Amino acid sequence: MSFIKKLFGNEPKQRAVTKVQDLQLNDMISMSDSFGLPSLLRDQQFQVTAINCYEFEHRTQTEWVLSGQSDVELFLSLEADDKTYLKFSVKIEHHDVEALFDLDQFSTLFDHPGNATLNRIGDNSHTQDWSDEYYQQQAFANIGYFHRKDNRSQQISQYEGSDAGEQFELYTLYNEAETKGIDVEVWQDGDTDVFLTLFRPTTDIVDMYPGS
Repeated sequence: MSFIKKLFGNEPKQRAVTKVQDLQLNDMISMSDSFGLPSLLRDQQFQVTAINCYEFEHRTQTEWVLSGQSDVELFLSLEADDKTYLKFSVKIEHHDVEALFDLDQFSTLFDHPGNATLNRIGDNSHTQDWSDEYYQQQAFANIGYFHRKDNRSQQISQYEGSDAGEQFELYTLYNEAETKGIDVEVWQDGDTDVFLTLFRPTTDIVDMYPGS
């Protein structure tokens, strides 16, 4: 019996994934079939294909890059207020911004002191279910650093030569209920990335399991 235990008793236990904070590269998540979710998320499965982090003055935020059946890349992070929410983000292109908003009004995001409002003028198949009719600016030119690292297991620093974080300015708007938002990241070379964001309860992820 002792020989059999030695032979089979040392098999490593499979890692359990019980909360979003545990997600590692190649892990899988299954989403709820709630009609409150965009079709891109509803009843879908996703794999974690990369883990990055955003570093701000008073906080560091882990970001999980998700890939599923569509060719649209999604980004997941956690937003803590009175409760913790899932924050899903989808990147949109210039023509999407142009369809959603008047570009002159959109440009007021970058005007000091950062009190812009946005009114949606249209939608398209990519932004449907992600946008809202009205937004109010909440953040103006917040300095952050983007790291292609998992801050939970790797040390991050703004000052590591070629491996340093990439500096950017963040501009953020929310809808009235603060269930949807817009993040605009302006990089030092002038490139600008625009994301539509969606805040959902953590229970919208109905299952998580480790990847192979």
